[in-house]
Amino acid sequence: MSTAYIALGSNLNEPLGQLREAAAAIQGWEHSSIEAISKVYTSTAVGPGDQPDYLNAVLKISTQLSPSALLEKLQSQETIQGRIRTEHWGARTLDLDILLFDDLQISTPNLEIPHPAMKERSFVLYPLADIAKLEMVLPCGSELGTLLNLCPRDDLLHTQMTLNNNFKLE
Repeated sequence: MSTAYIALGSNLNEPLGQLREAAAAIQGWEHSSIEAISKVYTSTAVGPGDQPDYLNAVLKISTQLSPSALLEKLQSQETIQGRIRTEHWGARTLDLDILLFDDLQISTPNLEIPHPAMKERSFVLYPLADIAKLEMVLPCGSELGTLLNLCPRDDLLHTQMTLNNNFKLE
């Protein structure tokens, strides 16, 4: 089994419901299971135009899927939940990104692991730190705690919302 960390984000069509639906779907996949779920955070949208704030979280999963097969399943779930890819960094019902996959470093036209922007994004690092050890060394050689200290929290807020209300972790 491999370990992967998945970022979840949504700012359209009941974002908390979107994140919960995605987490429940992932929990239901064969050959994969959720090991940990971060707190839910709210952040200002990064991207064009006046967008609603995002809800963000991170999942730690165990999976037998390859990185490319995992990406395919995640993109399929985005489509199922109404994601339409029209504008780069535009508002969306669901965004699912592979942050880390074991200690792999992958760079293809369709997949980059570790996620290339995760080191600068508070809405990724803080939820990741909820479920991973600060001493965790990322494939780039940096410790999560060090990256967290270099990344200002800005407007990132922890909410009282959770994702695991609708399903049980085993």
